[in-house]
Amino acid sequence: MKLKDFLAGALTGIAAAIIVNQAIEKVNPNTPAEDVLKAVKEAFKKEGPIDGSWIVMKPEPFTNNVLSMEVYRGGISRIKNGELEQYEFAANAETGTVVELIKK
Repeated sequence: MKLKDFLAGALTGIAAAIIVNQAIEKVNPNTPAEDVLKAVKEAFKKEGPIDGSWIVMKPEPFTNNVLSMEVYRGGISRIKNGELEQYEFAANAETGTVVELIKK
């Protein structure tokens, strides 16, 4: 096998791998909402296991008498001391910071 043929094959393989990787990222990117939900779940898991979670994928306007921002709304449920606890949250769409947490 000639060195030129080997290098051509290796470069073609590398180029194909890069193109496939970029195509996969376009088809299944992590959305900011998923990142926010993951962070909230990790915070709740520090206190114990969670049973379920949800998040609205489209940000919505939020005002708390002082600040106005876009937020993702979501919820977490868990069993604590034999009872179901449910929480709803609003997290800043840009930073992921939880700006509201309500126990239902």
